[in-house]
Amino acid sequence: MSSVDDAPPPENGKPEKGKPEKGQRGRRKSAAGIQAESREATAPALTLGERLPTTLFVFPLRRSVPFPNLMMPVLLESADSRAIAQKAEAGNGHVFLLTQLDAEQEKPKPGEFHAIGVIARILKILQLPDGTSSLMVQGRARARVQRFVRQQPQLVAKVAEVVDIPTPGKRTEATFRKLRDGLRRIAEANEQFGEEFATAVINLDTPAQLADFTGAYFLKDTADRQAILETLEVGPRVEKALGFVLAELELVELGKRIEAEIRQKTEKAQKDWFLREQLKILRRELGEQVDAREAELMRLEKAVADAGLPDKALERANDELQKLRTTPVESAEYGVVRNYLDWLTALPWSRSSADNEDLEAAAKVLDEDHYGLVEVKDRILEFLAVRKLQPRHAGSILCLAGPPGVGKTSLGRSIARAMGRSFWRFSLGGMRDEAEIKGHRRTYVGAMPGRILQGMKSCGTSNPVIVLDEVDKLGQDFRGDPSSALLEVLDPEQNHAFLDHYLDVPFDLSKVMFIATANALPQIPEPLRDRMDVVEIPGYLLDEKVEIARRHVLPKQRERHGLKPRELELAAPVLRRLIPAYTREAGVRGLEKMVQKLCRKSATLLGRGKPPVGRLTWDAVPALLGPERFNDEDDRKELVEGVVKGLAWTPHGGDVLFIEAAVVPGGSGLTLTGSLGDVMSESVKIALSFVRSHAAEFGLDAAAFDKCGFHVHFPAGAIQKDGPSAGIAITTALVSLLTQRRVPQDLAMTGELTLVGEVLPIGGVREKVLAAKRFGIRRVILPAENRRDVLELKTSLVTGLRFVYVETFADVSAAVFGKAARGRRSAR
Repeated sequence: MSSVDDAPPPENGKPEKGKPEKGQRGRRKSAAGIQAESREATAPALTLGERLPTTLFVFPLRRSVPFPNLMMPVLLESADSRAIAQKAEAGNGHVFLLTQLDAEQEKPKPGEFHAIGVIARILKILQLPDGTSSLMVQGRARARVQRFVRQQPQLVAKVAEVVDIPTPGKRTEATFRKLRDGLRRIAEANEQFGEEFATAVINLDTPAQLADFTGAYFLKDTADRQAILETLEVGPRVEKALGFVLAELELVELGKRIEAEIRQKTEKAQKDWFLREQLKILRRELGEQVDAREAELMRLEKAVADAGLPDKALERANDELQKLRTTPVESAEYGVVRNYLDWLTALPWSRSSADNEDLEAAAKVLDEDHYGLVEVKDRILEFLAVRKLQPRHAGSILCLAGPPGVGKTSLGRSIARAMGRSFWRFSLGGMRDEAEIKGHRRTYVGAMPGRILQGMKSCGTSNPVIVLDEVDKLGQDFRGDPSSALLEVLDPEQNHAFLDHYLDVPFDLSKVMFIATANALPQIPEPLRDRMDVVEIPGYLLDEKVEIARRHVLPKQRERHGLKPRELELAAPVLRRLIPAYTREAGVRGLEKMVQKLCRKSATLLGRGKPPVGRLTWDAVPALLGPERFNDEDDRKELVEGVVKGLAWTPHGGDVLFIEAAVVPGGSGLTLTGSLGDVMSESVKIALSFVRSHAAEFGLDAAAFDKCGFHVHFPAGAIQKDGPSAGIAITTALVSLLTQRRVPQDLAMTGELTLVGEVLPIGGVREKVLAAKRFGIRRVILPAENRRDVLELKTSLVTGLRFVYVETFADVSAAVFGKAARGRRSAR
């Protein structure tokens, strides 16, 4: 069916300027002029004996509900609605207004309407400025649909008029008065209703008309309005209308209370603000108080003047101060500028601490904190000596490289104490964002300087000692490359003008002594490693660990556990047996854990009222620490054919690596196990090819290699292994297997082997030699070109070891199996 105006319910006046009314607000404005408009244009009242037509065109209403005796405009939006209006006007001049059950239905059918509607008289068809038309009607009487006599082209229904059923009695009169009073109060409380609306309410003197008026102009929900229309008994109709009005009155009263509370709070806040402003002005005039904004500006100006800023930083600070003067306090930019000035003035641009020029005192401090490490201590004293002769000497950048637990980080703190400088430690492990080094630009929310400048602010001086811990563990992926950001920091030629993204002003880092620590030098990018002076810290010998335990570890742990010296004593002979039996490491971290455990046992005994451990004997150690974890000698008492000891470098120090070879009868090819990397896998293939190509020199039948397979295994398969330095050890294992000759128990070797039998130099000699000494090795085979590395080692480190330097595998074979096994010298 045609679309019908969803405008407000009918009213006793014309639509304003010929337009249909929209929404509740429009209904109430129309109702305000009901009395004046009803005198202007109203259909004749239904007189006695007058009969309304009973067969009428049905005009569907979607959301509007008509009422008798009230006017309403209906928008003619479609051809069907215009046809209904024209035919009804040309016929009996009446139309039956009926509300649909489903407002979204375009063409409702019989059975899709409410039962009761309103017979309305057509007053006029109005043409609207936008080209549409509107039908002005006035309700005459309620009517009920008896049947639909036609559906096409428009609905026509047979209707029967229904009349109001009076409800006499005082209850109806009292409800009527209460309803009229409620409507009047709503009109007075709501500015949308004028005086004419209240006048119309007063002049409606029958309960039925007042209830219809309430439903037409006041109720919002279509179902509620339809319920008023379909209630024929006057008393219940008025009571329904009163219920809706009372609910609205409660909302009106609640709105008044809320409005009063808000107004009271607002007025109080405004009053307080005015009083505070007046008080500020009075105090300022009396010289008793300075404005908060002015006080902040004065503080920042003083901070800029006292900061000792260089020219570029001072120029930037003055520009930011000028910007701050013209920026409102409420602006977000005000806080950004103020924070920037706070950072700019808090940095130690010109504040430096005096270096300790007494080299003897500095050496004493270093010796107190650390045992051994002579090379590192000499390097620090050299730096102090240069600073003493040339105060303007640029800061030094050291890299302390060594296995875990040798005291790299604590050594940095000791260096700061020896030099009389501030100390700050910055852990780089796992960092992936270069902004952590160089800061964020001020355009980012919550931006701040990088960690380097944060450390400078924390130290408060321009020449602190800054330890960059775990520099070899910097992350590098698609999220960033902080190692590249460190290039400027650790370059003595550039860091005098270090540029942080947040500060955006050059800052001098040349006076800072940077100390980087690392476990694995190869993991540090080459450009970064080239900027640092690398000082390698080897693992400790047994004698050194004993002294470290007596001088540093035991006193520190006794103090931490509240023990006195007599309550736990560890003599040197006990330590000399305890350390190799319970620890196997390059550093002393595991040793410290063992001492902690002994301290806890002693403290537990004291807590239970028993005698403490006291002077510990070796016989009492297993009861406190459990069975020995390692044997003094190597686990393998005797090596079988095909097993060789190799020397390996690891990030945790040197280690002894066993290489095992076996022949697989009836098999073919080469099998490798033990979590090998590509380089080590290639070393095994080179070794097998070399042995096969030189089979005659070892007294082997070359044809026998085609009848069997080989399996080379590296124990501790869960540990990743890689590198070329096991070449001669693998080859020796294959020769031992095929010639059925054992390798001496006290022999270990390391060196890279080429396909033609040459032995190439390797790295990590210091760590490998230390591992050999720790495992009780007596003879070590090394490449000839590594002789100079051995000569640089301390005498205590090589005491008890005999080195055999080799150039070719023929030399290796002669050293392992004797001259009789060499045959002729292998090809060079």
